[in-house]
Amino acid sequence: MSTLDVAGRRFSLSRAVAADLPELVALLADDVLGRERETTASEPYRRAFARIDADEDQLLLAVRDEHARLVATMQLMLLTSLSRAGATRLQIEAVRVAASVRGAGLGSALFVWAHDWGRDRGATLAQLTTDSSRAQAQRFYERLGYRASHVGFKLLL
Repeated sequence: MSTLDVAGRRFSLSRAVAADLPELVALLADDVLGRERETTASEPYRRAFARIDADEDQLLLAVRDEHARLVATMQLMLLTSLSRAGATRLQIEAVRVAASVRGAGLGSALFVWAHDWGRDRGATLAQLTTDSSRAQAQRFYERLGYRASHVGFKLLL
């Protein structure tokens, strides 16, 4: 699909495939909040992956290093709304970068790539949410130009 050259390293970006699920889930679980939210049961992930993969307005990205290790992921979704004159929004979720490659610029490069992906598909606004306890992530998003403009609410169903 694409490659990124960051700090003298080459990373390959591709649409995730079902065989990537164990590595993707491990990456999602490899942080303080993820340890509590993720599970060892594979079926919920397989069902979710099938729905994501079948939707042309979604991309689950698998990012691999030069040794083919999965080192990052993000889920990109195009959301069309009536508000903002029928704008298409790029929703960015489930962003994870492995600790082994953090701080070298890969996260920033991935967001530039994601923004371009969204623009190429008609998105005029990028948005994301992050847990209120993730102060470091919030600073990262602000450095990228994101602004905390709304208050979000969640309700477990």
